[in-house]
Amino acid sequence: MTTSAFPPGEVTGPPAAPPGPVEVALLASVFVVAACGLLYELAAGTLASYVLGDSVLQFSTIIGTYLFAMGIGSWLSRYFERQLPAHFLRVELLVALIGGFLPVLLFLAHAWAPGAFRLVLYGLVLLVGTLVGLEIPLVMRILKRHVVLRDLVSQVLTFDYLGALAVSIAFPLVLVPRLGLVRTGLLFGLLNAAVALWALWLFRHELRRPLAHLAACVAVMGTLAGGFAVAERITSLAEDQLYQDQAVVTHSSPIQRIVVTQGREGHRLFLNGNLQFAEKDEYRYHEALVHPVMAAHGGPRRVAVLGGGDGMAVREILRYPSVESVTLVELDPAMTRLFAENPALARLNGGALASPRLRIVNTDAFQWLAGGEAASALAAGNAAQAAPAAARPGDDAPFDVIVVDFPDPTNFHIGKLYTQTFYALLDQRLAAGGYAVIQSTSPLIARQSFWTVATTVEAAGLRATAYHAHVPSFGEWGFIIASRRPWRLPSTLPEGLRFLTPETLPAMFSFPADMARVPTPVNRLSNQVLVHTYEREWGKVHP
Repeated sequence: MTTSAFPPGEVTGPPAAPPGPVEVALLASVFVVAACGLLYELAAGTLASYVLGDSVLQFSTIIGTYLFAMGIGSWLSRYFERQLPAHFLRVELLVALIGGFLPVLLFLAHAWAPGAFRLVLYGLVLLVGTLVGLEIPLVMRILKRHVVLRDLVSQVLTFDYLGALAVSIAFPLVLVPRLGLVRTGLLFGLLNAAVALWALWLFRHELRRPLAHLAACVAVMGTLAGGFAVAERITSLAEDQLYQDQAVVTHSSPIQRIVVTQGREGHRLFLNGNLQFAEKDEYRYHEALVHPVMAAHGGPRRVAVLGGGDGMAVREILRYPSVESVTLVELDPAMTRLFAENPALARLNGGALASPRLRIVNTDAFQWLAGGEAASALAAGNAAQAAPAAARPGDDAPFDVIVVDFPDPTNFHIGKLYTQTFYALLDQRLAAGGYAVIQSTSPLIARQSFWTVATTVEAAGLRATAYHAHVPSFGEWGFIIASRRPWRLPSTLPEGLRFLTPETLPAMFSFPADMARVPTPVNRLSNQVLVHTYEREWGKVHP
């Protein structure tokens, strides 16, 4: 978000002539300056949400800090009285250099000095915000020599807000998916430097040392261009240090940062820096997630998987010959595309995402449950998907089994998928004799969070049957079975399982004293208590 600050005490002059080349150039600069300023703010908020979780908190605090810093910069602008073009040029170069390298510095800080990440984050936000707060007042004071104040204010505000609008749309839809955060930051740093070079040309006759300014522009642009050229190497360096293994796949989608590493113990998947599975023991997690409900049902025909875009849960579901169709609802198409097309990753899920029994729906699971498949596809902007969905009358029929495999509730966007409202919608899509299973974080580390899921399921009118399994990469992990009928212990399991057996299955439903049920509130859309509880409990482990 950008705002414009106005120097006090300005007086209007005589009616202004139509804007000349200088005025047009400076107004165009306002557009670029506003776009760059907002982008640095968005980049900081996005990286903070990746690293620290709770995107609402991170964006709120960063926006507040950034606007406060802009106010400081606007206040400081009153002390710049002479050589305004020279001051503007210097400020632009500083913004270009610091703002352009902001994502790089934050990536490196998180990888090499994680304890100092918050200090670096808010220090950079304060510094960049202060410099951005200086820009617009300096431009206005330069422009007022030729433009009436009334017209000046309207014109500057117009271009300021247009620049902010342009980048706010382009950032999630074009820039991050195509360039990534590091290259996007460096690109906009180059744009700031280009504005400085433009200002050097426009005011070359007013500058005392134009050659020195030119050298500074060339040096900054060269540094940014060099950073842009080696951006992938910088990102890989940071991520290899952070994840301890070599990052073999990195992708920034509009939804999340996807990183797959490979080391001595195989592949690992990270979403926004959080481990989702490790090849060495993912079978434990996915067997525990899928088979207690699939085997208990007896002969499931229609199955839905919410989340789980890596296809591992689908792999386990397809072990059952009775299954006629599986619907995978995954918000991020980059996930399903990656685990369907990358040979090494497709091998991990056994090619499950290419099964003729599977249909992938890339949309929000909440919308999908609430409005049916055609409606949710339209809501997600996928008209091509909505048309065939609407043409199949059986698509909205109830499911025998629903597997809910969302990431942990680290923010409110994910937290809504653990609410009473969501489970009430889930109940509507579940067959009368069906079962749903929900991954529900660790009952040992996040005991209250785990039992909050059970309480919330019960508040939606369903039975909640809790169990847990040990997954070395995660520790003790918990699951909740939601159903209208009591869950029954299956007598047989599919052949070829590496972890579960009929003999060991009953022990998973017994909780020792340190994981036993505790009183918890209901997680509702109106309170999202689970997000706060989760952050508090896991924060004790990863402060």
